[in-house]
Amino acid sequence: MLETVTSIEDVLADRPPEKESKGRIEILDVSVEFGKGKARHRAVESTRLQISPGEFVCLLGPSGCGKSTLLNTVAGFIPPTTGKVSIDGEEFTEPGPDRGMVFQQYSLFPWKSVRENVAFGPLLAGHGRNEAISTANTFLNMVGLAGFADRYPEELSGGMKQRVGIARALANYPSVLLMDEPFGALDAQTRVMMQESLLKIWAQFRNTVLFVTHDIDEAVFLADRVLVMSASPGRIIADFPVDLDRPRDVEIATGAEFIAIKKRCIEAIRAETLKAFEQQNMKYARHENN
Repeated sequence: MLETVTSIEDVLADRPPEKESKGRIEILDVSVEFGKGKARHRAVESTRLQISPGEFVCLLGPSGCGKSTLLNTVAGFIPPTTGKVSIDGEEFTEPGPDRGMVFQQYSLFPWKSVRENVAFGPLLAGHGRNEAISTANTFLNMVGLAGFADRYPEELSGGMKQRVGIARALANYPSVLLMDEPFGALDAQTRVMMQESLLKIWAQFRNTVLFVTHDIDEAVFLADRVLVMSASPGRIIADFPVDLDRPRDVEIATGAEFIAIKKRCIEAIRAETLKAFEQQNMKYARHENN
């Protein structure tokens, strides 16, 4: 029978020590374009950004502004057209084990059990099966799903699937955790519970987190900094520090400081959302005229 590590202290002890102070993200003059000729579309324009190791940063912006494109560029799924992205000074253009990704649509393998889904990353990284299964058990315990390890994704609720996704992303001990609207499909109550759960996990691991969301309350509740992107082509137009005490719970959302930061975010994003609507209307009008 396999021995399972169950305490967070043991998880941290097993983590490669060199990861503890890593996770600095640098985005230097990055632009991302799709298509060619008249069909060319610039999704992200001349974006610069630095995120410190262990920092939790949320990225806000109107629909279609390039938030997910920028996140996928940091993940290595989409290479920049110009500029460069680096982690701890090392430039890259493809995915790597130093970055874990959590998607909105769960992206679990339906034919694999919950345990096998989480063990997939360590196995792919070359770890032995026993070690990979032990690691999976550890992280499933940490996200409260130890009793569901032998279930399959179709047997889980949306919130449970997303917890599996978080456990899977953490199983390779990445220095950077990338999250693309991971709670967007959940109901309001489950979403709040997942936000609190994520902060507890992050408090233990202190990965660098870049989190894309449309929800201003979610961004302010989670983040150390909230970045606002412009309408397409996207670029960062505002950077708001969130100087709220940690640990945080839902009651913080009723405080004056929280409300003040939220108001600043709303003001910054409102004009860009109107621009995005205008852009969509113009595209529709051109389409109707052709």
